[in-house]
Amino acid sequence: MAIEKITRNALKSLLYEVVTNPKPGLVDPVDVGPHPDMDVYLFIDSSLSLSDYFNQAAKIGSTFSGTDLKQMFEMLRQAGIEAEKTMFNATDHVNTHKGAVFSLGLFVCASSYCQKNDRDEFIVIQEMTKGLVKRDLGQKQETAGEKQFLQYGKGGVRAEAEAGYPLVRDISLPFLAQSHGELNTRLLDTLMKIVSEIEDSNLIKRAGNLEVITWAHEQAKTYLNLGGYGTSAGRQFMQQLNQTFKKKNYSLGGSADLLVITIFMALQRGII
Repeated sequence: MAIEKITRNALKSLLYEVVTNPKPGLVDPVDVGPHPDMDVYLFIDSSLSLSDYFNQAAKIGSTFSGTDLKQMFEMLRQAGIEAEKTMFNATDHVNTHKGAVFSLGLFVCASSYCQKNDRDEFIVIQEMTKGLVKRDLGQKQETAGEKQFLQYGKGGVRAEAEAGYPLVRDISLPFLAQSHGELNTRLLDTLMKIVSEIEDSNLIKRAGNLEVITWAHEQAKTYLNLGGYGTSAGRQFMQQLNQTFKKKNYSLGGSADLLVITIFMALQRGII
């Protein structure tokens, strides 16, 4: 039953994220933002195509009995490679959830392992991904993550994983836990809390510079200071920001991935 529940929460977290709106730089049911090759239906198809993978990730976590958690990560990674192929088949080769295959897969596997072994997910993920940045980055320039590491010295999601996702653990999950109101408002405000802190690799890639991060942090903080989506000033600001992101062709894919895992952990812990 635990595996079924974890798998269901993983799928719910992907679906909760995509229906939250209006999200600047991201696809939602009202607007595809700077992603003309995507829509909400594609994200639903993509989410459902990953169901078996999350089930497999949960099983890897519940059955792993070794002492070196890097071995558990390698098993998960092999499953993730196959899951990516399944996702691309479902989306006609559009990258909807590549980041989530990595990050959410890690959390699903770690949560399942922790239920059996009474451990903390964030610490387990640190142990699973120890040395990952050094192993994966800095050698070649094939993926966007590798290019960005060499150009800007940013480790992206791998560095985030190796540190145990401190932004989720210390900032977005506590923020969501303390939030009130409609779920859409709570999730939008949590997204912007993430944007106010993250160095979003998707945003850097789209803008082609690091300065955009300072700008994004300022926008998100202004929105939160206005009181978030629960206030008319916050709502108005968000709608304007949505248009700005669309005009500039900026994406917040990295922030969306962190929102997905924040939602997953909130579901796992009964916060939402």
